[in-house]
Amino acid sequence: MTPHFILAVTDFSPRGNNALDRAALLSAEHGATLKLVYLAYPGETPPADAATKLTHHALQLSQRHGIRVRAVNRLAFTVEELLPEVDCADLIVWGTAPVKSLRSFFMGQPVDELLRTARRPVLVVRREAEHEYRSLLVAVDFSEASRGLIELGFALSTSAQVELFHAVSTANEGKLRYAEVSDRAIKAYRSECRRYAQDRMFWLTDSYDTRRNRVLSAIGHGDAARQTVVQQQNSNAELIVVGRHPSSRLSDLFFESTANRILGDSNTDVLVVPHNHEPASSAAAVKRLSTEVPAVRRVRAGAPNPPHLPNPAAVFGGE
Repeated sequence: MTPHFILAVTDFSPRGNNALDRAALLSAEHGATLKLVYLAYPGETPPADAATKLTHHALQLSQRHGIRVRAVNRLAFTVEELLPEVDCADLIVWGTAPVKSLRSFFMGQPVDELLRTARRPVLVVRREAEHEYRSLLVAVDFSEASRGLIELGFALSTSAQVELFHAVSTANEGKLRYAEVSDRAIKAYRSECRRYAQDRMFWLTDSYDTRRNRVLSAIGHGDAARQTVVQQQNSNAELIVVGRHPSSRLSDLFFESTANRILGDSNTDVLVVPHNHEPASSAAAVKRLSTEVPAVRRVRAGAPNPPHLPNPAAVFGGE
């Protein structure tokens, strides 16, 4: 999915300015229309000149990058007030400073609420946007949703190096130890799980080798969120792409998703893609989607047979 309409959310913090610059770079790369909106810090009155300042940002970005930029004159005070603009966008670029309050401890950050309600990919920007993304790390779990993540990564940055990463879960090993299974049997199970993951990774990467000179891949062992952050630090990828299952505020409070944990632990940009994401609902977007020719994708026939043991694949995004 190539973004044709991008919405950038800012609070004029350093992260907010980084998000505006990143959104402008993406708009220039894809020829997309960019819209800017200001989100007020919860519980605080926005600056009196917020609308004027946003308009100046739009003018500067338009002149600097030669793109179409619009500023939303109406300020947003809650995530709910952002949703009409979100529904018309292909990609949301988020840049707000973390909220530090008792309310945020129980209710989560504003971006958490957006991820629960918006069925759009959300790019959470942390770093300065000095150039286009040159390397991506895509967290995969070998499901059909993983293919969507890879496709979106390819579409977001046409020239970046893409690395696919999967972490083999150790949850079943703990159960085996609790059942007093021998260490030899546990090691054999671990080896079988790794072989299964390697076969699936080969099957997945083989489908995309013709679209890039080389698609890298790596397999870790352990907690999915932690291993993804470690792999990003090792490879120095500039963007992590991760999926997220639908959830509620209550489930997020007690069972934090892998995507949210990556957001909390990583200091790089993260693209969170909901598994139930939908295309933009604006009239222009609907017309565009109806006239687009479906892309033809080469898929290698047949998948490797799974092992006789329980499926060891770690599930990203909805634990």
